[in-house]
Amino acid sequence: MHMVIYALVEASTNEKALAAGKAVFDRLVGVDPHAGAVFDYYVTFDEKDTSVAGKARWGELPTVTPVDSDAGQDLLEHGWKATKEEFERNLDRVKEAIDELSDEEIMRDEDLARHAFHQVGAYDGPTIYLYTEHATGIRHRGQLDRVLEESEELWIVPADVHY
Repeated sequence: MHMVIYALVEASTNEKALAAGKAVFDRLVGVDPHAGAVFDYYVTFDEKDTSVAGKARWGELPTVTPVDSDAGQDLLEHGWKATKEEFERNLDRVKEAIDELSDEEIMRDEDLARHAFHQVGAYDGPTIYLYTEHATGIRHRGQLDRVLEESEELWIVPADVHY
C-alpha cells in the first residue's frame, strides 16, 4: 500500500530542507542500521524516473515548501487531517470491540480488534502522516503545535511511502 507522509524540518534553504526530509524518510525505511524500518521504501517528489510512485501515483506535489506558504499549509492540513481521521477510525473500532466482543474474542483478534488497539497506540507507521525532523511521529495536536511554534524556518517535505 502507498500513502503520502510529511516531514517537518527546520532548515535555512530549500536544498537543506529536502536533505533533512530525506534523512527523516531514510530513518523510517531503516537505512540507518539503528533505526527500525516502519515503511518499505519512499519516493520524494523530485524523483522523475519512477512510474509507480511519487508524482506518477499522486500527481504534482511540491518537493519541499515552507510550512507558512499556502502550499505548505495545504500539505500540513492534509497530513494532520489524515492522522486524525485514522486515529478516530481505529478508536471507533476499539470501542466497538470492547462493547461487542468477549475478552476471549478480543484475545483471538476476531474482527482485527487487537490490530485496531495497536493502531490507536502507534507512534509511527501507516496511521501517522506527519513526522518531526527526528523521524518521530506527530500523534496529537499539542505536539504539532509545539513543532510549529518552536521553529523559525520550518519546511514540509512530502514523500510517497510503501508499507
